[in-house]
Amino acid sequence: MRYLSLAGLIGGLGLAAWLVERVGMPAIGAALGAVGWTGMLAVVAVHLVATALMGLAWWNQRQLGRPAIFAWGRLVRDAGSEVLPLTQLGGCLLAAQVLIQEGIAAATATASILVDAIVEFLAQLAYVALGLVLIQRLSPAAPALPALWAMLGIACLIAGAGIALRRGGPAGMPRFAGRIAGRWLSAAGRLAATVRSEIDEIHRARHRLSLSFALHLAAWLVSGVEAWLALRFMGAPLGLAAVLAIESLVYGTRSLAFLVPNAIGVQEGAYMILGTALGLTPELALGLSLLKRARDLALGLPTLAIWHLLRSRRWSLGSSEA
Repeated sequence: MRYLSLAGLIGGLGLAAWLVERVGMPAIGAALGAVGWTGMLAVVAVHLVATALMGLAWWNQRQLGRPAIFAWGRLVRDAGSEVLPLTQLGGCLLAAQVLIQEGIAAATATASILVDAIVEFLAQLAYVALGLVLIQRLSPAAPALPALWAMLGIACLIAGAGIALRRGGPAGMPRFAGRIAGRWLSAAGRLAATVRSEIDEIHRARHRLSLSFALHLAAWLVSGVEAWLALRFMGAPLGLAAVLAIESLVYGTRSLAFLVPNAIGVQEGAYMILGTALGLTPELALGLSLLKRARDLALGLPTLAIWHLLRSRRWSLGSSEA
């Protein structure tokens, strides 16, 4: 998997560089320059609202600890996935460590992040379905629509298989969760049964899972509003419905390319194809993608620095007490 990620990173960097060279950096720079510091701060603020909603959805599963810790954990997770050369699983590892450092049991942290990832994926499927419905209304003759609906159907089948795996008894979710726990916490044998128990506990509160789903879906919609706001600053005359359609399919594409660190190249290519199909010029499509990269750096670098300082401080205190 490491070599696949490396190959994906190299290929993605090449694709992103080729797209920027083809469109032209001056044109992209002009689009980004139109946003300015005011626009950038507005985009970051809206993104923090979406992050807070995702953290609240994660906390809501068990309502252990403070919601702010889970929002911070989500910020660290996204920083790891978007700034460091990690896959999405690497970002999840950092988020689990945030909970463990706050005194939440390792098995509980592992179970909660596994379930949260599934709930978020289901909310994303609903978001993609909304995007396809919007494209059907905006451009009913789009030739790719049947293929996109087919891909959504396949993703739903995969999600259903994942849920069924959770109900598969000793050969199903517990063993799967044990492997994940082993990768993250190097204690698969001891933690497998506890992780299973924690997952079962989360699933008993179905009303909380439903609320977590709704919060994740709300976060996806807020992220679409964030992109619409960014494009407004760039001067793009695109309606909210079209932007939501673009955003839902771009992030659906990113999820399929989860092995590519930071979805580098994949995000840029998706914005070029989908954005230009729905009315964006190439420079605005790439400008939006690069603006989001800049936002991720603006949030991610300070987040990772603070996380590292807090972790080092706890380690130093623990060593001195020992």
